[in-house]
Amino acid sequence: MLLDLPASEQIALQNDPLLQAGLARSEALDADAVADGQLPDPKLRTGLYNLPLDDFDLSREPATQLRLGIQQAFPRGDTLLYKSRKTRAQASVERRRVQLERRKILREVRKTFLDIYYQVEAAKIIRSSRKLFESLTEITRVQYGSGGSSQQDVLRAELELSRLDDRITRIQAREETARARLSRWLGQAAWRALQPAMPELPAVPGKKAIEEALQNHPQILVRSAAIEVHQQAVAISKQQYKPGWMLGAEYRMRFGDHPDGSSRADMGAIMLTVDVPLFTGKRQDQRLAASQKRADAASLERADSWRKLRESLAMKAANKERLAERIQRYERRLLKEAEENAKAALQAYQSGTLEFTGLMKARITELDIKLQALKLRVDLLKTDAGLLYLAAGEEE
Repeated sequence: MLLDLPASEQIALQNDPLLQAGLARSEALDADAVADGQLPDPKLRTGLYNLPLDDFDLSREPATQLRLGIQQAFPRGDTLLYKSRKTRAQASVERRRVQLERRKILREVRKTFLDIYYQVEAAKIIRSSRKLFESLTEITRVQYGSGGSSQQDVLRAELELSRLDDRITRIQAREETARARLSRWLGQAAWRALQPAMPELPAVPGKKAIEEALQNHPQILVRSAAIEVHQQAVAISKQQYKPGWMLGAEYRMRFGDHPDGSSRADMGAIMLTVDVPLFTGKRQDQRLAASQKRADAASLERADSWRKLRESLAMKAANKERLAERIQRYERRLLKEAEENAKAALQAYQSGTLEFTGLMKARITELDIKLQALKLRVDLLKTDAGLLYLAAGEEE
């Protein structure tokens, strides 16, 4: 089965463990957010108080009591609410990172696939040109046998054949290296033969449309979610200036009877504990200042990411425009001119008006221009892959 680009993208997205790990982390944080919004578990207390140690007689002393109590703590202010919101914001960070990783995978798979495609097609072009060089070698040998050329021409033709073989070997090495990179996402499927047609990418929006959509790029959304995390941390720090509460109730059972024979009454107690933040200079004030600085740093990091994305967009858009111009030049003029020049050189060599060196130079120039035209088309697709990484909709 031949491998094409859409199949490569699908396999990569289905098999990448980082995407699944990110989703698992986000689900774990969603569960943590529910738990973080709940009150602490109540505490049960029990104990035997005022027990005489000389005889351990429970009924001798009126003060001896068995106490059963319960306590419930209430954290400062709305700490639980903001703690839950902070954890939900952390879950959002993980989900945005999954979206960002998905775009990165698509971009890298596309570029790597295009690298392989170029090497495969370049090898085809060189092999096709090799047949022409073989024909030139035969022509040179015939002319050498009839005295129309020198032995040096024959040796030069054979040298060029060897150099073409070496170029094919180097291209195959680069192809295998690119396939090894692709196997990171595709496994053994990366070594399958490619579809011969030029790969196609989704339509690329215009520069203005991409720039307007950059605010929804996962890289920006990750930063925005991180800012939300730090803003909730600031809110939590502000709640630490409020008192914390703890309520408790006890049942106190008394042993024995009064001297007149009447039973001693059981007792109860209700307790209130208040945690009062009186000295805030070296704790609450410092933690609040640290939280605010972290939030400021997160905002600056988002601004830096925004700036880098706009810079990347400007560079890629300009590069795409120049590549399109060059491709037009090659397709309209250079390819045709190189072919005509090579044919004219062969005729001139056969008629004895051109040396063999000039003929070989014309053929090599034709080959190099064909390879360069292919590279330009592949580079344009790579640029489009980079623009699609910036464009909206790639995380869907």
